[in-house]
Amino acid sequence: MTEKSGNIVLLLMVVGAVLGALGGLYAGDFFLKIEFVGTIFLNSLMMVVIPLVVASMIVGVASLGDIRKIGRTGAKTMLYFLCTTIMAVTLGLILVNLIKPGEGITAWQTELPEIVAKSEGKGIVDIFLSLVPRNLFKAAADGDILPLIVFSLLFGGVLTAVGDKAKTVIRFFEGVNLAMMEIVHLIIYIAPLGVMSIIGAVVAKNAASFDQLVAGLGKYSLTVLLGLFIHGFIILPLILKFLGKRNPLPFVLNMVKPLTTAFATASSSATLPLNMEAAIEKNKIDSRVVQFVLPLGATVNMNGTALYEAVAALFIAQISGIDLSIGQQIIVLLTATLAAIGAAGIPHAGTVMMVIVLQAVNLPITGIGLIFAVDWFLDRCRTTVNVFDDAVAATVIARTKEFREN
Repeated sequence: MTEKSGNIVLLLMVVGAVLGALGGLYAGDFFLKIEFVGTIFLNSLMMVVIPLVVASMIVGVASLGDIRKIGRTGAKTMLYFLCTTIMAVTLGLILVNLIKPGEGITAWQTELPEIVAKSEGKGIVDIFLSLVPRNLFKAAADGDILPLIVFSLLFGGVLTAVGDKAKTVIRFFEGVNLAMMEIVHLIIYIAPLGVMSIIGAVVAKNAASFDQLVAGLGKYSLTVLLGLFIHGFIILPLILKFLGKRNPLPFVLNMVKPLTTAFATASSSATLPLNMEAAIEKNKIDSRVVQFVLPLGATVNMNGTALYEAVAALFIAQISGIDLSIGQQIIVLLTATLAAIGAAGIPHAGTVMMVIVLQAVNLPITGIGLIFAVDWFLDRCRTTVNVFDDAVAATVIARTKEFREN
């Protein structure tokens, strides 16, 4: 895709997002009829995720060379993810304690969403168990990215130790990786229509909850949005500026495609192909870093999700009349951090992981039914922050000693 055509598609995506939002409000029936266009776009992105993640991770790890370098790079990447996630959760806890969005709101009976009810009883141990599936192909069919990443890291690391005999295998996955990126370029051409129809259909289906956004849940929503704004527009750009040594404004402008897609799809995994393309081709980040960090980040680096879970947990405590101590809030911090790392890069994954956070401090999980009414909108906002942070992480890791010396 040429730069000119890329800019045209980018402009059309922005226009499509605006038209979708307005159309969903004022022409909801029409956008519900064309929802299938957005489904085709989303399915097209998800179609390439599994082969792209496996190929890019194997190639990324193999291209690092020395197995010791893989360990150092992986440790630094996970340390970055952990630090920024803790920063996001801490910010969320500070804001929810200052604003107190749940005070004065009387809790009312709500139906527990089915997606949440299925997760009741699951804990942190289940996250670790999911890392090693009995059947890797079943994990791929089910869209479980985390075990595929673990396998790809292991497989790529072993290839570096095999020597010359592994070169053919590495070249094969390099070819798969290049082919997947070319398919991504083709998918981008339908992105404007896909974004417009997805946003239009979502707004049309949830038009009734706008009253709840403005009324009872407005203060809660504003608390989450304020936290996401501070983290996404202040903290991450400062990290990008001082640790990544990059100018945040042109960096963000180069990411409009993946950021718009993240908001439209509410899926880090679906946005991964576009994020990788923008990182390598637009922001000129070392492809070895991108192929290693971004697939990993799309699954385990969920800053926006962690912030949301902290705010939501204390909001539910406030409307339930439960005063959480400092010790309990520290438990929320730690649990939200771990739960965010274990959340899959799919829509509403953060809401599902809320079960773990609430159960850790004995809060009623029925409170999730209350905030679920506005989650469709907040999910998109936090996913956008998650995707941006993945790109920032890749930029920071590309500045580390291992890559500056090569």
